Amino acid sequence: MSIYRVIFTWKGKELELKARSLDLTHPYFVSIKDLIFPEGPKLIINPAEDELLKSFGKSKHIMIPFQTVHLIEELMDEEAQPSKVRTFKVIEGEKEKKTAKGKTRTKKGSSTEDPTDTK
Repeated sequence: MSIYRVIFTWKGKELELKARSLDLTHPYFVSIKDLIFPEGPKLIINPAEDELLKSFGKSKHIMIPFQTVHLIEELMDEEAQPSKVRTFKVIEGEKEKKTAKGKTRTKKGSSTEDPTDTK
């Protein structure tokens, strides 16, 4: 199943909508139906998504003028899913500092040769 991403200008701002149905048969407007909005609880609020939800969240069908449309892209359902947030591993260990002579100093004061140092 295809999902359409439409990027357009509205009230002086560039917005992006996703929808399941798109009709381009009208001579002056792009007809967008079955809008898709992110669902579920969020830890981080995206102001652009929040504005879209407030403006078009209750709409079943919108028509925007062709002149305001910048891009219409057809995506497969899997491509339209937002990327997942990945966690980074925290590695705890001794902090090391490089000295001017190419040696590595550890927190305890011992030093080792730097194998990547080319002299």
